[in-house]
Amino acid sequence: MAIGATTLGAAFAAPAAAQGADRPVKIGMMGDLASVYSDIGGKGGIEAIKMAIEDFGGEVLGKKIAFVAADSLNKPDQASAIARQWYDNDGVDVILDLPTSATALATMQIANDRKKIVMVTGAGSSDITGKHCSPYTAHWTWDTYANGKTVGQAIVKEGGDTWFFITADYVFGHSLERDTSEFVKAAGGKVLGSARHPLNNQDFSSFLLQAQSSKAKIVGLANGGGDTINSIKQAAEFGLGQSGQKLAGLVMFISDIHSLGLKTAQGLVITEAWYWDKDEKTREFANRFFKRTGRMPTMNQAANWSAVTHYLKAVKAVGSTDADKVMAKMRETPVKDMFTDNGVLRQDGRMVHSMLLLEVKKPEESKKPWDYYKIIAEVPGDQAFRPLKDGGCPLVK
Repeated sequence: MAIGATTLGAAFAAPAAAQGADRPVKIGMMGDLASVYSDIGGKGGIEAIKMAIEDFGGEVLGKKIAFVAADSLNKPDQASAIARQWYDNDGVDVILDLPTSATALATMQIANDRKKIVMVTGAGSSDITGKHCSPYTAHWTWDTYANGKTVGQAIVKEGGDTWFFITADYVFGHSLERDTSEFVKAAGGKVLGSARHPLNNQDFSSFLLQAQSSKAKIVGLANGGGDTINSIKQAAEFGLGQSGQKLAGLVMFISDIHSLGLKTAQGLVITEAWYWDKDEKTREFANRFFKRTGRMPTMNQAANWSAVTHYLKAVKAVGSTDADKVMAKMRETPVKDMFTDNGVLRQDGRMVHSMLLLEVKKPEESKKPWDYYKIIAEVPGDQAFRPLKDGGCPLVK
């Protein structure tokens, strides 16, 4: 596949597909290629999709599998414009990644109007499969409900029963603070307050001062990517730990730990949907990915491979890219691959699978590069994710 440029933001694209019966099956990846979430997905996410296409043989239904990628700039209007162009003019059959909840929701609306498929492997708001659910959306990797429940309950159980949140001021951060707060309170804890910051923020001093003055035992970071990294680095400079307060990284990725280093990140309790060193299948994929990128994959990048593979299997099985037929086949087919061996795509669009409760190792415990986590528990999907009946999805009767 030739990878070139497109006019829709910073992008990598295959040549435009000819319309008609002989056109390729076309996959679009809308990501963050240069900003706050680029280490989580970004160009590594592109490589994971390319690996999935190559592993599938590069063809399906006797047609080439084409691929296009673009940077949404984390702006909903940009995401909508790209989605319209791809679906209406460029022959794109499915869009993946979508690193922010705002861009995911904007793209889902365009896709729903056109009966096209979206597979959200980046964004995390539980509203994607709740009040905003769509018959054409699959939410693949993690969400704010599962992360909030897995980490929040574990920390309260260990005595962290008073919380203050530092929250990204958009739909993802709001969802994460809301969902985690509910689990903290249900476990017997209290929420003492919160402070909200803009996306891609650089100076967290005022928010950390508010957290310090709250005297909460736990400062919950309801943000992600570069914002989480900056929060943790500046919290160390402020001496937050010396005052007895602990940080809770509610949405963290192995790329964050790599950027922070084990000396700074050690002891953090986090949750991820996938870890490269879990078993032989994860290690095999991760080592191939490392040879291409020089980094181990994040859970979102691994999810890109899984989602594309599941989609292509469904297309092959039904003999068509018809969105209704493909979605039905994806729902009835268990997800069994290197990402999960127990995945099920529900009616509300949630792909339910086990989640990992992890503790970041001390420097002396790490035996090799990227050996960052101790697996505390593998939480079954039906315990980690929101019950189908509780999400408010209008598709669920």
